[in-house]
Amino acid sequence: MRALHADTGYLLYRLGLRSGQLFNAFLQESGLRLRHYAVLRFLATCEGALQRELSARLGYDPSAIVGLVDDLEKQGFAERRPAPDDRRSRIVVLSEDGRAFLRDTDQAGLRVTEELLTPLSLAERDTLHTLLLRAAGDGLD
Repeated sequence: MRALHADTGYLLYRLGLRSGQLFNAFLQESGLRLRHYAVLRFLATCEGALQRELSARLGYDPSAIVGLVDDLEKQGFAERRPAPDDRRSRIVVLSEDGRAFLRDTDQAGLRVTEELLTPLSLAERDTLHTLLLRAAGDGLD
């Protein structure tokens, strides 16, 4: 096991798994999962997005995006609307209920991050965040 712990990629993988488990546990009551939350968070940053854009930006398979958006529509958190520049296309837009859900879950999300990063000081957390942003580079665009 020690050899695995010497592998930074493996440690990032394990931390990602733990983060996903904690977020999914906090979202369980709403019937959503971390992937739904990521779509909602992305939609909160824009005026709407094509499903293929969601797929590309979030790194999810296009077929997964269809199901995620279907789930969010059923919950009333997102809706599909005609794209303003191409009526044949549909954009996904965050609804007011979706915005309220994100506001209501902000503190819980911060508690998840707090639990995950408890061993680190505030300065170390800032450094980790900065380093992760740099390592991710263009992969976050």
